[in-house]
Amino acid sequence: AGIDPTSGSSDAGGAALSKDLNNPSTRFGEPLSDEVKEFNKGAVGFLKRAIFDTLFAGRDYPRFYALETIARVPYFSYTAALHFYETIGMWRKAKYLKIHFAEDWNEMHHLMIMESLGGDERWSDRFIAQHIAVGYYLLALGLYFWNPTMAYNLNEYVEEHAFLTYDQFVKDHGEELKAQPAPQVAVDYYRDGDLYMFDEFQTGSCEIRRPKMDNLYDVFAAIRDDEAQHVKTMAALQTETELSTAHDDSCEIPEELLGF
Repeated sequence: AGIDPTSGSSDAGGAALSKDLNNPSTRFGEPLSDEVKEFNKGAVGFLKRAIFDTLFAGRDYPRFYALETIARVPYFSYTAALHFYETIGMWRKAKYLKIHFAEDWNEMHHLMIMESLGGDERWSDRFIAQHIAVGYYLLALGLYFWNPTMAYNLNEYVEEHAFLTYDQFVKDHGEELKAQPAPQVAVDYYRDGDLYMFDEFQTGSCEIRRPKMDNLYDVFAAIRDDEAQHVKTMAALQTETELSTAHDDSCEIPEELLGF
């Protein structure tokens, strides 16, 4: 008996895997009421004010370091849950493992950029960020097993907060950022390296993004736009949409844009 890792279906030896629903929310989850969505949005806003606006006031790079440390962990939770479902023979769709890994890969590079800018210099900042991250990992994992729609909705608002934070930062510090060079880790990730994983976290479009990397402004503009992509994906995963990326068979990408 075998399983097609790209289709989520199996042959007669795996009847439990034959139900090929669009995404994890339609397979394992339930829609959320407007009241629950408002609660999640309010909870994220409260934590933003209580933690980030208080502990990191006036310290942008440590704030971003903490934000990116925390932003990675829900994608760990999603892949852990999906691996578990696959291992016990309930459901397999390789594309969601790949998309969530690419999302983590993206957030990891955001984190490395903030570290290169000195955001992790204080032991206290690392302690706070890492402990919140562990707690969020466990929360996201529990929510995903209970109702993946809830996990995706909560993270939609976390990513929305990140987008708004970076958007305001580039508006407030644009000229200053344009006078500073882009860190090498950003140049390698966004321009000079293998761009396959960069493309894979961006869903629902055949359009290929290739950000400029001439200065620090370009770096933060790219990070801001990445966060908008995460918001878009988290929102789509709460619907019956089956996600696609630019490297799916339905898209044709010019070779000069592939970057590998």
